[in-house]
Amino acid sequence: MRVIRERGVTLVELVISIVIVAIAVSAVLGVLSSLAKGSAQAMIRNQAVAIATAYLEEIRLKKFTANGVESSRGLFDDVSDYNGLVDVGAHDQLNSPIAGLENYTVTVTVGAGSLGAVPPGSVKRIDVNVQHTEGVNFTLSGYRTAL
Repeated sequence: MRVIRERGVTLVELVISIVIVAIAVSAVLGVLSSLAKGSAQAMIRNQAVAIATAYLEEIRLKKFTANGVESSRGLFDDVSDYNGLVDVGAHDQLNSPIAGLENYTVTVTVGAGSLGAVPPGSVKRIDVNVQHTEGVNFTLSGYRTAL
């Protein structure tokens, strides 16, 4: 008797292999997709923090009070001038838009604050809120004193 060896796979084995590989690939792609989305959200949050920090630092470096209210951000000379500022797209201190940050909206509120032993009227609280179109919303607060 002669033994005949057959090589290859049957159609059923081939279909089962394709299905198993497809399930594995779709699972891996799903994980990579969620990681990419999370990574983008983290970058947006980090940019929002940097924008809020830059605005707050700019405001805190201004005088506590000055005469009058200036009409343009480039002319702002005291903390209260920033109250009610809304920038659609982040801007620099001269009010020029910053390229690549158009999807952020920055809102500034300046009001009376209190800090323990500091006399009332000598403290201003500054709230800088940064929002992104992807749903990121970050608020940074700080104080400026007359002392």
